[in-house]
Amino acid sequence: MSERLRFDRHELAGAFGDIGTDLPLLIGLVTISHLDAAGTFAIYGIMQILTGLFYGLPMPVQPLKAMAAIMLSRHLSAGTLTGGGLVVGGVMLLLSLSGLLTVVAKLVPRAVVRGIQAGLAITLGKLALVTYCRADGTRGIWLAVVALCVYLLARRQTKVPAPLFVIALGIVYALVYATPLAHAAAAFGLHLPTPHLPDLEELKNGALILAVPQLALSLGNSVIATSTATKDLFPDRALSVKKIGITYGLMNLIGPPLGGVPTCHGCGGFVGFYNFGARTGGAPVIYGSIFVVLGLLFAPGLAEVVRLFPMPMLGVVLLLEAIALLRLTRDATKAWRELVVMLAVVAAVLFAPGGYAVALVGGVLLSYALAYLFDREPRRSPA
Repeated sequence: MSERLRFDRHELAGAFGDIGTDLPLLIGLVTISHLDAAGTFAIYGIMQILTGLFYGLPMPVQPLKAMAAIMLSRHLSAGTLTGGGLVVGGVMLLLSLSGLLTVVAKLVPRAVVRGIQAGLAITLGKLALVTYCRADGTRGIWLAVVALCVYLLARRQTKVPAPLFVIALGIVYALVYATPLAHAAAAFGLHLPTPHLPDLEELKNGALILAVPQLALSLGNSVIATSTATKDLFPDRALSVKKIGITYGLMNLIGPPLGGVPTCHGCGGFVGFYNFGARTGGAPVIYGSIFVVLGLLFAPGLAEVVRLFPMPMLGVVLLLEAIALLRLTRDATKAWRELVVMLAVVAAVLFAPGGYAVALVGGVLLSYALAYLFDREPRRSPA
């Protein structure tokens, strides 16, 4: 039986493999959408811990990206976000328990999944290079360059995982240029999450505005692509889409009413954890514990505390996650039809209105159309 939980330097390094995706979204929801900081961070951390304990794999928990983006752009209420989380959780749980999710997953060709992964990798890489690494101007660009060089050099030795050097460099940079600790110390104290149930109007708006666009993204990336990634990296402990869908659903039926944000599992985060050294559920437990401490003890000063993780450093983490994710897609380039489908899906993810929804549906239709024209069944992604 494979080791399920380990707490060592490799799991500690792996725990930071997804921070570039999560932290900016959570900070944005707290500062721009005015969500309760204690609930946002603490419940999010608890979900990480429970996921690590349950799966015994470096399975991540991530904020629901489509919902977060809509919240940040439209300034919806916290109750609307809770309503959207309840609806998307209920629908995903129903699909999983009924077996419909497995049926749908079996119909999605592997090239479509690889295209979604590649599109996500390019999106993350662009975000890292264009936004995060340039966040502090020239000084931030130099930090990113130095951090990347430190990572590449540190990989030549095995005593200390290379990502820990990057994290340490970022913290030193923050202490020199941001000095947030004095401000954060003043906000130290216990702050408990505030539970919230949506009213009928918030539940309706959450379903129509937030849940509908999120479901397509979740189906393609959070469930099917994540299941495929577990087969790639842990073939002896691969997870079915049904199991991932069930925990996805339960997280969103439990977390948002307690004051947390809607969450999912994610292919990029899973690969990010793995790429930074995690091999067990210890990494998400460590990672989640950090968020619990931040939420419960530093809620009013979170904006200062998180500056210990400078944006350029998060950009380097995100870029490494994108490269690792892109490497998983190499098997879809061996047949020309799969390559055509994958490139079409990538284009849809990057340029089409509706992004992942269009990519998923269009990619499936294109795969079967090419298979029909050339009398060959498309290679499917096993559920």
